[in-house]
Amino acid sequence: MPAIDSDGGHIRLRLDIAYDGTDFAGWAAQVGQRTVAGVLGDALSLVFRVAVELKVAGRTDAGVHATGQVAHVDIPADAIARAYPRTPRPQDPEFQSLVRRLGRILPDDVRVRDIVRAPTGFDARFSALRRHYIYRISTAHHGVEPELARFVVPWPRPLDVDAMNEVSRDLLGLHDFAAFCRYREGGTTIRELQRLDWVRDGDLITASVTADAFCWNMVRSLIGVLTAVGEQRRQRDWVSGLLGAARRANDYSVAPAKGLTMIGVDYPSDDQLAERIQVTKVVRPPL
Repeated sequence: MPAIDSDGGHIRLRLDIAYDGTDFAGWAAQVGQRTVAGVLGDALSLVFRVAVELKVAGRTDAGVHATGQVAHVDIPADAIARAYPRTPRPQDPEFQSLVRRLGRILPDDVRVRDIVRAPTGFDARFSALRRHYIYRISTAHHGVEPELARFVVPWPRPLDVDAMNEVSRDLLGLHDFAAFCRYREGGTTIRELQRLDWVRDGDLITASVTADAFCWNMVRSLIGVLTAVGEQRRQRDWVSGLLGAARRANDYSVAPAKGLTMIGVDYPSDDQLAERIQVTKVVRPPL
């Protein structure tokens, strides 16, 4: 069942997207900048011959990657037939031909992996339950292997993964993360951090980070703070103290963007999508 907007004239599509963020100025469309939303919007507009606007689960910053980004787009009902091939293959999913076509149109650093009709009530941003990221670091003396160099950050100093895991547990739960977020007028910095842990595999160290939502620069700030602990430059009580700050702290470095990849977004069952939107749109009061 297609999702139709209030005037009954549009069909909402869900897009599952992957991209190498190295050469993008982030997700959001910006005049004079190459962005993921801009490149995807141009490709979809070419196919459907109408201007389109994508809404995304989580806006990523310049240099940040994704393997599991989700967006939606509303296509005029009278234009949707332009997604179909001249000779349909009955066994193919409805929009598989469109996915293949976009694969030919889009540049190599962005892929639309799947397209489906969105269920009624679906909103890529406001229906989401949680977002998942990973951050990858290499402590190899020779640096990062060439095939991973765009996605893994070389780290020149040893890191104590046990210490980082111990302090990470202090940050889990519902907190005001103002000290970890760039200020955005009218935005809340109260978030529920559901997962934050570190795993070492030889020289490769991977952080897994999950929250109901993230504010601007939050993940990279968390990584910057915890690597300071891993280098033994900061102690546990310093990190805990940051949770009480009313504004972003300026005594730590934000981790480089290229180590960060958005790997997934979770949504409720179709019958709970609309309810989730109402919950998400309620601004949390101060803690």
